[in-house]
Amino acid sequence: MRGCGAHGCQCCGAGHRGAEHVGAGSGGAGHMGARCWGCNTWVRGLGVLGIGVQSTWVQSLGVLAQGCSSGGTRHMGARLGDANRVPLPLHHPGPLLPVAAMEKDPTYYQDAAKAVGGNGLGAEGTEAQLDDFVSTHPDYNEEEEEQKYFRRKRLGVVKNVLAASLAGMLTYGVYLGLLQMQLILHYDETYREVKYSNIELEDIDRKVLMGINITPVAALLYTPILIRFFGTKWAMFLAVGIYALFVSSNYWERYYTLVPSAVAIGVAIVPLWASMGNYITRMAQKYYEYVNYKEEHVQEQQQAPRGACNTYIIIFQTIFYACFHLSFVCAQMPMLFFLNNYLYQLNHTLFGVKHCGTLSHGTLPGFNKTVLQSLPRSVNLIIVESALMAAAFLAMLVVLVLCGSAYRPTEEIDLRSIGWGNIFQLPFKHMRDYRLRHLFPLFIYSGFEVLFVCTGFSLNYGVCTLGLEKLAYLLMAYGFSASACSSLALSMLRLRRHIPLLAGILIHAALLVTLFFWAPEPRHVVQAPLLYTIAVLWGTGSALNKTSISILLGMLYTDKERQDFVFTIYHWWQALAIFTVYLWSGLPMKAKLSIMLLALVVAVGAYLWMEHKLAQHMAYRLPRIPRPRHKMHGYRYLEEDNSDETGSEGEGDGGSSNDDNDRHPAEATNADELPRDDEDQLG
Repeated sequence: MRGCGAHGCQCCGAGHRGAEHVGAGSGGAGHMGARCWGCNTWVRGLGVLGIGVQSTWVQSLGVLAQGCSSGGTRHMGARLGDANRVPLPLHHPGPLLPVAAMEKDPTYYQDAAKAVGGNGLGAEGTEAQLDDFVSTHPDYNEEEEEQKYFRRKRLGVVKNVLAASLAGMLTYGVYLGLLQMQLILHYDETYREVKYSNIELEDIDRKVLMGINITPVAALLYTPILIRFFGTKWAMFLAVGIYALFVSSNYWERYYTLVPSAVAIGVAIVPLWASMGNYITRMAQKYYEYVNYKEEHVQEQQQAPRGACNTYIIIFQTIFYACFHLSFVCAQMPMLFFLNNYLYQLNHTLFGVKHCGTLSHGTLPGFNKTVLQSLPRSVNLIIVESALMAAAFLAMLVVLVLCGSAYRPTEEIDLRSIGWGNIFQLPFKHMRDYRLRHLFPLFIYSGFEVLFVCTGFSLNYGVCTLGLEKLAYLLMAYGFSASACSSLALSMLRLRRHIPLLAGILIHAALLVTLFFWAPEPRHVVQAPLLYTIAVLWGTGSALNKTSISILLGMLYTDKERQDFVFTIYHWWQALAIFTVYLWSGLPMKAKLSIMLLALVVAVGAYLWMEHKLAQHMAYRLPRIPRPRHKMHGYRYLEEDNSDETGSEGEGDGGSSNDDNDRHPAEATNADELPRDDEDQLG
């Protein structure tokens, strides 16, 4: 209804059913969602009573509504208007346009507001009600709520660490278990002839191993770009998905399914473990931030003091490796519950074996070509592979659902905005840091020992003495020992950081010397206790070595802009070592043990020399990380802090010089980053 003639209330579109409008409101007017200018109504959706006069322009009418007050949003026939009536000025011959009213009397609106305010609660009452509405709850404790918030954040970080550890355990366990089961099945002559007589499974297996071991050689070229492009979490998810693809390819064993999936596994090995190591280290740094959220450098998102996060790095890396080493136990489940039911006893499989241990050449020469006394049914194989596929899919879901982001959204943008050319070059430039160069031999030995225990020791010592049916128990002893002894790395909280690492190296050195001079008798099961003891001790040394190396990298490289590069270099050298072990498979056992012992001696010497240099405050050289270059403009950030401002912007002429540095990023000199307070990390 338009122009109803009601004084003081002009409602456009409201249904006025016999209402009397005498300057006071709408009596019986059905204001159902209609926009009424000049009415004091309950504000819909808020429940706040607007008290006073809302003098607004009446759309398209130009009539000023004064003093309309109606309690509620809908008046069905009630006569209102006597209580809060504000008479219109009688000296106006007709309704004035708002502009004319303002020109004639500038205090026109204020007088009307005072008139109605005098009849209402007044300004003080209005402010009191507003204060009651918007003020904090009397029981609200800001400090307590802040503590609860950061407690939830800390629990979220712990959840992320446990989820990543579980995903790593499932992924590697499924991969090792499936590969081991398939290699044993394909080794059997009868299985190959009966089930796959038209294809050469032996040739396919050789190419599968080549794809897995050779492809990571090129990983340094693409891993940093992959991690920066997808982000740490999504790089983990992608790599776990590739492992699941490898499992699915075994449903249909053909050259065009097995070999491409093996090459994909080789592509994903270094990105998976580099992103895992970076993720765990970042969680330790975030946990420190949530514990010390009141510190000024945390609130300003600046780098933490050197060594501040070491405690959490030690704890979280210990948790990760305690779970990861259980993958060697999980990998034996297919063999323990399925394949062992079809294997011949050791008297048949080891009938042609003449030498074991240090006297052996290659991979268990003389081992019988038939190891299966009966062939497993295809349905049973599909069930086992489906269980492994379910575990791989569960690992993907764990990463997708339970693992949070390693960086803030703005940090992710900044990490990839330094330029893809710089991202490609920075891993190579970091190798000029003498700390990393001195750790290269340790990285290489780490790759040697993990593959040696799965192939050289377990086959030429364990299977040669106890039979193939005991292989699962031997590797389970190694896995349980490594998982339990990973907790020994917590001694870094009280001891100097090099003590656990040197303890693991000393254990392995003693075992290598023992294996060099020991040649167990074939089929001589009374030597089982000694073999299990060696497996347990080897697991202890592996746990100390691997956990200590990851902790050491987290301590030395605290910059979140560098950690993915550093862990990429570590796992790339480890992959090169695994490739070397694959190449030397035909060498005599004494040659293998000699190479490993030499690598171990070089590794411990280089590591001690690095610690000596750090104790002498010898400057190390790190490449400069260029400033982020954002090509996008407009609203991009969810936070007030602009991460583009990295402290590189200068004032006046200084700004142009900084821009020139971005165009031509110079390498760091010895003064770019000095070993500040490194003597604290020795303790």
